[in-house]
Amino acid sequence: QVQLVESGGGLVQAGGSLRLSCAASGRTFSMYAMGWFRQAPGKERAFVSGINWSGASTYYADSVKGRFTISRDNAKNTMYLQMNGLKPEDTAVYYCAVQRTMFATPSRDDRSYDYWGQGTQVTVSS
Repeated sequence: QVQLVESGGGLVQAGGSLRLSCAASGRTFSMYAMGWFRQAPGKERAFVSGINWSGASTYYADSVKGRFTISRDNAKNTMYLQMNGLKPEDTAVYYCAVQRTMFATPSRDDRSYDYWGQGTQVTVSS
């Protein structure tokens, strides 16, 4: 059974840092792009960052560019999101996901992703 498990969320003050992890089990995703999305209360789920299968190409939403860094370790079947300079507007539930198509460029459209984690809460206080 395929499972994605996020961890690393929590409460942090503005300007602080958190590192999210997404551990995959049940199959290997080393040939698939992966992404992070987030959903704030009352808002739709939004793309945060994506990484291609090898880790060589990364993509970011404009709102997090320069503050967040995505990475992956295919040997560990794990993806990460280093979040620095956190702002109150970063408060949301963060989800990791695996894209449907092998070797595809990471998509900003959540409909392109087949597998999702349960989410981890990130709360940034002002």
